[in-house]
Amino acid sequence: MSETTHDGPVAVSAPPSPDDGLSPAELAAKYGLAQSGARPGLFAYVGQLWDRRHFILAFSQAKLTAQYSQAKLGQLWQVATPLLNALVYFLIFGLLLGGRGEMQNNVYVPFLVTGVFVFTFTQSSVMSGVRSISGNLGLVRALHFPRASLPISFSLQQLQQLLFSMIVLLLILIGFGHYPSWSWFLILPALALQFVFNTGLALIMARAGSKTPDLAQLMPFVMRTWMYASGVMFPLDYMLTKVTAPGWIAEALLANPAAVYMDLMRDALITGNGAETLPALPEHVWALGLGWALLLGVGGFIYFWKSEEKYGRG
Repeated sequence: MSETTHDGPVAVSAPPSPDDGLSPAELAAKYGLAQSGARPGLFAYVGQLWDRRHFILAFSQAKLTAQYSQAKLGQLWQVATPLLNALVYFLIFGLLLGGRGEMQNNVYVPFLVTGVFVFTFTQSSVMSGVRSISGNLGLVRALHFPRASLPISFSLQQLQQLLFSMIVLLLILIGFGHYPSWSWFLILPALALQFVFNTGLALIMARAGSKTPDLAQLMPFVMRTWMYASGVMFPLDYMLTKVTAPGWIAEALLANPAAVYMDLMRDALITGNGAETLPALPEHVWALGLGWALLLGVGGFIYFWKSEEKYGRG
């Protein structure tokens, strides 16, 4: 600023400000300002998700209803699709290639259908997770909500779809002589562990897919390879005896999470039901199932949260 005198304008310095010398971060803290769209703390983020639990459930149910709305058979395709896949695998691996090992039809058919349903649960969660952010950019950019709501909701949708399929699976088991027993209650913790694992994997794929949308085109090939390496259509330990491979490869295949969760479900539903059943499940498989659920569930959630403020931008 300046003042005018008889000798002309004279510069006058402004009074010092109490904010002089403060950094932008210090200024924001002083006046209670916060960055727009900043990532909340981890526990605050969990609280936000809990506050939106009704949205997550409603969104998953709406997606489930709309999935087959254009098909004449509607929701029946939720069950018909994996059953048709199981029929194809039975014809190829069970009859033509002899991949069933020593199992008779009364064991192999429940073994196969259980494997198809369980693996489809993980496969569908991954495929929907990879598109959960990139396929809903309009929603992400228009509304403020924790972005993890989307992959969690899609995983919940796949869980509801599996529960519908389980009704048919139980009927198939009874039809082949595997009647209800106390071991059937073990499907509840097995499904819970797999759901946590699937959700963590969906969160990882959601972050990766938000940066690389083309990943959705690659994942079907990855999932198909994973399916063949997990013993969906054949007993994995039986097939490993037919090939010469280092011992660590066999151990890795048997410990891979898809094989673990299929083993847990098959053991709960088939082992101990009938004269000819599957071998007893080693005790460490439950520990593996818990370990995979914690590793992917917690790790996937933190990995997704780390990029919370970046989703929908760019």
